[in-house]
Amino acid sequence: MVLSLYEVPRSAARKAGSALDQTGLLFVTLLEGLRRTWDVRRWWGEYIEQCWFIARVTSLPVLLIALPLGATISLQVGEISRQIGAQSATGAAVVTALVREVAPLAAALLISGAAGSAMTADMGARKIRDELAAMEVMAVNPVHRLVTPRLWAASTVGVLLCSLIVLSGVAGGYYFNVVQQGVSPGAYFDGAASLLQLSDLLVTLFKAWIFGFIAAAVACHMGMNCAFGPVGVGRAVNRSAVVASILVFAANYVISMLYYALVPPRI
Repeated sequence: MVLSLYEVPRSAARKAGSALDQTGLLFVTLLEGLRRTWDVRRWWGEYIEQCWFIARVTSLPVLLIALPLGATISLQVGEISRQIGAQSATGAAVVTALVREVAPLAAALLISGAAGSAMTADMGARKIRDELAAMEVMAVNPVHRLVTPRLWAASTVGVLLCSLIVLSGVAGGYYFNVVQQGVSPGAYFDGAASLLQLSDLLVTLFKAWIFGFIAAAVACHMGMNCAFGPVGVGRAVNRSAVVASILVFAANYVISMLYYALVPPRI
């Protein structure tokens, strides 16, 4: 059936309105989860359990991604710098890229893909079994009970994963730049320290902290508002990974733009 000229704008308006509604509900879930943060004794046990779960499912993938990622950056940058006679600058490029951009993004994507998918499936299963409704009947807010510990667990593990990604990436870059390309270890690490500032590390940890909140909030929101049935849960898992990735990249652009405007990079 061909849509009339009047139905096309209406359909686009309905989709835009639905997207705005979902965005508003997502922020409501995030703010409501953070509102009862002060009541630590009610969610401390769940927080520890979620931290262990997220760290367990993301640590090995982080190593498998960070090592070849640092090696690839080192290999590509090393070939270019060798052509212009500046191989000692490879270490600076590798470590600067890892610390400023790669580490928080990789941590957030792994959390949203591995741990976030499990969170969405868990929340979706609780909804289709009416566990969330039962908690509300017993005067237990499911957001405070389930979402709050997952928000703080994802943000905490995201910060911790940044250090692991940086160390693994530096090790991979060291192998290709020093062992394979013949650059001295002193030149590799001296170049790495020449462009970085303490503020770079602090902003990176701040990014990972914020990205953890985003990934967990999207996962929990999609799971708690999924359609009934296994198909609805599966679609919610798929949507949560995609939406979390988009929001993480958008937030990364905004934070990086503000940081570079306020703190000019060292030359």
